[in-house]
Amino acid sequence: VHHQLPELAQTHVHRVTSMGLNEEQKEFQKVAFNFAAREMAPHMAEWDQKELFPVDTMRKAAQLGFGGVYVRTDVGGAGLSRLDTSVIFEALATGCTSTTAYMSIHNMCVWMIDQFGSEEQRHRLCPPLCAMEKFASYCLTEPGSGSDAASLVTSAVRQHDHYILNGSKAFISGGGEADVYVVMCRTGGPGPRGISCVVVEKGTPGLSFGKKEKKVGWNSQPTRAVIFEDCAVPVANRIGDEGQGFLIAMKGLNGGRINVASCSLGAAHASVVLARDHLKVRKQFGEPLANSQYLQFQLAEMAARLVASRLTVRAAAAALQEEREDAVALCAMAKLFATDECFAICNQALQMHGGYGYLKDYAVQQYVRDSRVHQILEGSNEVMRMLISRSLLQE
Repeated sequence: VHHQLPELAQTHVHRVTSMGLNEEQKEFQKVAFNFAAREMAPHMAEWDQKELFPVDTMRKAAQLGFGGVYVRTDVGGAGLSRLDTSVIFEALATGCTSTTAYMSIHNMCVWMIDQFGSEEQRHRLCPPLCAMEKFASYCLTEPGSGSDAASLVTSAVRQHDHYILNGSKAFISGGGEADVYVVMCRTGGPGPRGISCVVVEKGTPGLSFGKKEKKVGWNSQPTRAVIFEDCAVPVANRIGDEGQGFLIAMKGLNGGRINVASCSLGAAHASVVLARDHLKVRKQFGEPLANSQYLQFQLAEMAARLVASRLTVRAAAAALQEEREDAVALCAMAKLFATDECFAICNQALQMHGGYGYLKDYAVQQYVRDSRVHQILEGSNEVMRMLISRSLLQE
């Protein structure tokens, strides 16, 4: 059944995704769709079931510029816009949502170093990350601080030209496999202003990892706790100034919300195509399911909700690129709306498959499992509602 997926790029649903894009963006999109169809979709079930981290495939993607999509070109990035990035991640996620979601986190980390790091840090750290010779992880969440990220307690005490880190981070994508950990830690007093951002490189004494978590989805990327026990990190690895870490973390997450919403778009996009194709071939009561007006109308609603979600995400991406005042709220709206709607689309596509949809031989169930977590991470959707309401009440 997974062989259905490479046909995606020829569908009407794909053509709709190109609306409003310029010729250059259509070309990026075509390259990403083709890569997803040829290099990702044929393997996504195996990566999921065997929990394989597809390093070689991601390095091939990096050769196309997908390792540092919105990173500046002087350190190996592609130098593209947030909208370009959204288009690319949506297309890639049709081939494997889980792998694309990790790539989006990696991209967020590289951008944070590129945007806030010194010239020395940018030129030392970014080129191997953009090439995906090395991989990055984002370390904000802790066992005791998820939504309330500003209450994190991982400490970084300065001793001469090093920080001594103690504490742990939870639910870290790429944990144990990544080479570069972008860590938010407390160098000052309580609250957001006491937080700094440091890069911890794999192999640093005092850095260790918890067990690999068993997850419902996102199985092509490892998730582990990241643990610091008297871990000495050079002060030269601090990104930005002391006390700037929380700002850097939140700036990264604004883009991360666009990215993960884009991955949800890709999962929903693929699921609509799979549902449509299933309705055409599956017969009940002597005729194809596609002849049922009830199912036709459901498919129409799924397509309409997908397009509405896509437009919301792309509008937020443009606002973030332009650094508009409403960008934070629009990113929150896009993440909330698109991840909720797209999960519902994937789930409805599974329902349309009937009992077949619940079999791992059929791809639709993997899109359901891989997109579900998007409603939780990069700021839960409850937190997105809080951000949106706060921006409205402050007007």
